[in-house]
Amino acid sequence: MDCSNSNGGSKRLLDLAQRLRLYKPPIFPEDILDDIMEDKVVSEVSYSESTTSMAQNTEEFRYKRAAVLICIYEGDAGDLRVVLTKRSSMLSTYSGEVALPGGKAEEGDKDDKDTAKREAMEEIGLDPELVDVVTVLEPFFSKYLMRVVPVIGILHDKKAFKAVLNPAEVEAVFDAPLEMFLKDENRSEEKMEWMGENYLIHLFDYEMEHKKYLIWGLTAGILIRAASVVYQRPPAFMEHNPKFKLHQVI
Repeated sequence: MDCSNSNGGSKRLLDLAQRLRLYKPPIFPEDILDDIMEDKVVSEVSYSESTTSMAQNTEEFRYKRAAVLICIYEGDAGDLRVVLTKRSSMLSTYSGEVALPGGKAEEGDKDDKDTAKREAMEEIGLDPELVDVVTVLEPFFSKYLMRVVPVIGILHDKKAFKAVLNPAEVEAVFDAPLEMFLKDENRSEEKMEWMGENYLIHLFDYEMEHKKYLIWGLTAGILIRAASVVYQRPPAFMEHNPKFKLHQVI
């Protein structure tokens, strides 16, 4: 990503930061996932197994916490852009896919914001001091019951960010216009079903500097939500999510 030019901390970004600090995500009933997991365990454990076995299975399905950073900055054309990565082809899961900087929480992390900033530093060398964290969104869940919290941060001085990639995790870093995730252009969708719930997977085709990227699944779902909050309007297409706001990554 070319961060050689910068407008510094623009009034637009300062106003956006002030507004987003006032944003309160919808209250998410955390126990709803526990109910889902309990139903899953019950359906997979035979009637001959003991209560102890069921408890052990429940612990096996206990979800883990993760956070991703939605790092927004102002492009040279005055548009709002978001930093994205292409995962390393050497990774055992989701290799080569587009993602937001982020990962699993570690013991030393104070909160989701800390997790997101630490992971961004480890993956692409983004100094946490450069990121003005303004709010978090409601959690999203992957099909593997990973609880993922999107953390919105603003990069006021894009010139100060010089990407340093961790080749074990990241193959490339690039940016995309945030508003594109509200538009129906270059978008397709797939119908999915999981745990008896029907929903849509959104796929966005994006090209930058003669390189083509497919942004889909959990990453696309999070960016649709983030764009809706930032631009204060819904997407130009239908969203069909389960009642527990589950987004699947394949």
